[in-house]
Amino acid sequence: MSWIESLQKAIDYIEEHLLDEDLSIQRAAEEANSSAFHFQRTFAILTDMPVGEYIRGRRLTIAAQELTRTGCKIIDLAYKYGYDTPEAFTKAFRRQHGITPTEARNFSGKLKSYNRLVIQVSLKGAEPMQYSIVEKEAFKVAGVKREFSLCNKENLAGIPKMWDEVNSDGTGDRLFQLNNGEVKGVLGVCVDKRSTKPDSMDYWIASSYKGDKPDGLETLEIPAAKWAVFEVHGAMPNSIQNAWKKIFSEWFPSSGYEHAAAPELEVYSAGNPFSPDYYSEIWIPVK
Repeated sequence: MSWIESLQKAIDYIEEHLLDEDLSIQRAAEEANSSAFHFQRTFAILTDMPVGEYIRGRRLTIAAQELTRTGCKIIDLAYKYGYDTPEAFTKAFRRQHGITPTEARNFSGKLKSYNRLVIQVSLKGAEPMQYSIVEKEAFKVAGVKREFSLCNKENLAGIPKMWDEVNSDGTGDRLFQLNNGEVKGVLGVCVDKRSTKPDSMDYWIASSYKGDKPDGLETLEIPAAKWAVFEVHGAMPNSIQNAWKKIFSEWFPSSGYEHAAAPELEVYSAGNPFSPDYYSEIWIPVK
């Protein structure tokens, strides 16, 4: 099964079970032959929204359609679409549509529709991507880590703040000085923790390091893996965000490679990250 077909199967599963109380992102990920962590990460990169936000948006879209087409009571719709109380349903409905369910029923405002996602193949790739395939034995990194929830965009908001703190308190400079290992630069490392703690991840800001554990820092072993290493040129954060989208929307579907079960790395060089000449890399484990 192709990468595109797998992802579409996961989306179809979500749609078929959209109103189920026990709708499982884990089960949807299995349809895509992926871990829940990597499925959610891929989904967010390609759509600019988390899976949970898509599910909420779709449910409230269908609820609005039913509200305007039928005489179903608002309290019944609230329970049908997964809300414990009519008040919670009304609050979520207003957040998405900008009007209350009653106003929608009276055609007193505009509604916002999240349409069902369908993957379409379009002509892309005219702009070449520079990458290499490398194999590395296991290596250690030293740095700081934090645990983030994957719910309610906590990781998306928290990781940039973490970088700001590291760059302002001198930790970033120290990591560049400690960098004597296999990978040159300061790393952002995403580690899936779902096997031990659902809906969570560890994020590391670290550097590849050989030697005893540095004072005040933690260490992590990155397992031996085959890596697709992509060059990224341009100012942060747009350059690396655009590169992630191209990797998942263009490179993976046509490369024949699959994502392997290991952390992903962003590698940042010394220099001004806001310069148009800034250089960074994305390392993705593949098989």
